[in-house]
Amino acid sequence: MKRWLNILIFISIVLLQHSLCKGQENKKNIGFLVPVCVYEGDTIPWIQLRDVYIFKPLNFKNDRERKEYYRLIYNVKKTLPISRKINQTIIETYEYLETLPDEKAKQKHIKRVEKGLKEQYSAQMKKLSFTQGKLLIKLVDRESNQTSYELVKAFMGPFKAGLYQAFAGLFGASLKKQYDAQGEDKLTERVVLLVENGQL
Repeated sequence: MKRWLNILIFISIVLLQHSLCKGQENKKNIGFLVPVCVYEGDTIPWIQLRDVYIFKPLNFKNDRERKEYYRLIYNVKKTLPISRKINQTIIETYEYLETLPDEKAKQKHIKRVEKGLKEQYSAQMKKLSFTQGKLLIKLVDRESNQTSYELVKAFMGPFKAGLYQAFAGLFGASLKKQYDAQGEDKLTERVVLLVENGQL
């Protein structure tokens, strides 16, 4: 009888140890490492919180104005990522061009970049509405601090810049349009800040 009791106790201990080990394996680390600072001998977690933008509430005169505002939010969410990609491509292209030895190599690279951009973005650009296209032109200026016309002129020359400007002019748009965050684009700037910050 004592022998069976010893075997039972032994099996119970083995099973208990096994379940404890399993419990520790399945236990997830609840929490994460953060930077700390030491203040008067105390270690304090240091977490940088993102900015929170607070604007005066909008008062819409009618339902049409409210719909236009929500349409602006939709258009910004659709075009802002494209303008960022364009800006990143501009920076990368410019930095790479600086490493090339002569003008011929630079022009060859620009033609490759232009072809690649057309292949990559033509389908996406065709899906943009006229309003989204005009907004994209302004957001490119916001992101790069240069109008679309200046960018095309710098990379592809004045002839192509003039050609693209004339083409945009046929549809009532302008590649020379600048982004005015304090003036006519004040509402757009508000939406952009809120979208960038994840508040919209």
